[in-house]
Amino acid sequence: MFVPAPEIFKAYDIRGIVDKTLTVEAVRAIGHALGSEAVARKQQAIAVGRDGRLSGPALAGALADGIRAAGVDVIDVGCVPTPLTYFAAYELGTNSCVSVTGSHNPPDYNGLKMVLGGQTLFGELIQALRQRIIDGNLVTAAIPGKLTQADVVPAYVSKILGDVKLSRPMKIVMDCGNGVAGAVAPELFKRMGCELVELFCEVDGNFPNHHPDPSKPENLADVIRALRDTDAEIGLAFDGDGDRLGVVTKDGEIIFPDRQLMLFAEDVLSRVPGGEIIYDVKCTRNLAGWITARGGKPTMWNTGHALVKAKLKETGAPLAGEMSGHVFFKERWYGFDDGLYTGARLLEIVSRHADANPVLKGLPDAVSTPELNIKMNEGEPFALVDKLKAEAKFEGAESILTIDGVRVEYADGFGLARPSNTTPVVVLRFEADNEAAIARIQADFRRAIEGVWPGVQLPF
Repeated sequence: MFVPAPEIFKAYDIRGIVDKTLTVEAVRAIGHALGSEAVARKQQAIAVGRDGRLSGPALAGALADGIRAAGVDVIDVGCVPTPLTYFAAYELGTNSCVSVTGSHNPPDYNGLKMVLGGQTLFGELIQALRQRIIDGNLVTAAIPGKLTQADVVPAYVSKILGDVKLSRPMKIVMDCGNGVAGAVAPELFKRMGCELVELFCEVDGNFPNHHPDPSKPENLADVIRALRDTDAEIGLAFDGDGDRLGVVTKDGEIIFPDRQLMLFAEDVLSRVPGGEIIYDVKCTRNLAGWITARGGKPTMWNTGHALVKAKLKETGAPLAGEMSGHVFFKERWYGFDDGLYTGARLLEIVSRHADANPVLKGLPDAVSTPELNIKMNEGEPFALVDKLKAEAKFEGAESILTIDGVRVEYADGFGLARPSNTTPVVVLRFEADNEAAIARIQADFRRAIEGVWPGVQLPF
């Protein structure tokens, strides 16, 4: 049996370079392992969707062949955003699904996001698939599973239209970045009552206009320009597979996801008094007080969509969100990350006001950096952060949180250093009440990091 390259088995998904580390043969083998695991979990069918990447059809076909070899049925839901593949698992009753997606990675990447029996596969569960292949622990059925097709887009659109209501018509800028959201989002938002200024809504796996990653400010330049040049009042941008959302105000301010979460938390807590709201370690420290003041229970958690989903399931929280743009509504929705649905809920809230701009700009803000990365060799980011935990002293720190890296809280801000689970970098983020405080906190981190890892190249 062909054994796929170890480096494609990531913490939250499978991801690699097409025809190099992620080949048709590798994906077929992973499909066979996934089908075998499905048999062990008594799962009879898996919904398979794919994003708009050029390699999608071949890889989705190989995945389906592998799954069916184990005797498990495959329902092909076609070229759809990742959240529609998750939706298909509910709508079609499979409880299991795989999205063939490279998310916001460059065009030559692709990957797999996997759910079996309602459980998102991550960490050891993903490594176990590779071990199955190595051990030859694979089910080969006498009769392969069936392959059928299903179109879940009408049911998905109807479900959202039945749930989310705008208080007034709105004109919005929508940038799909040539990602697969363009296949569904324009129709959905028009039917909700929006007039659209469409940017790059044609699905094109070459991504000819800009990278489909709204967490990077440079990728929102076209939205900012369109808001300036038209009478649209708000801008929405989706990532390559449609599970993350970027938001821009009329005057060009980017409302990062941790501030979006304040708006969502206030809305959800008005219907779920005392509800728990989960957010990752990269989020603003303004969130905890905001949630508490509205009667909610704030819970800071690890970064990673699969880890947040697991925590959501464990706690029964009605809402969770990550700084990267993944937002998970359990209240009124299914608890998976869905950029389209998140955009719909955002418009529902701001449409209650005559102008969206003051609502968004009125959310508490602070001086902050974007994500900064220390580029290192494989394995070194975890070693550096472990040394920080064990040896570093931070001057003036009020508390040090170590649930995911090292987050140091000061009276007037915080600094974070955590090892990425997907690339060999240490992710840094800083926030403070003013520029002087952020400079002081960065100096404290510089002293601490250089103290445990001399010669390291810092991005600040």
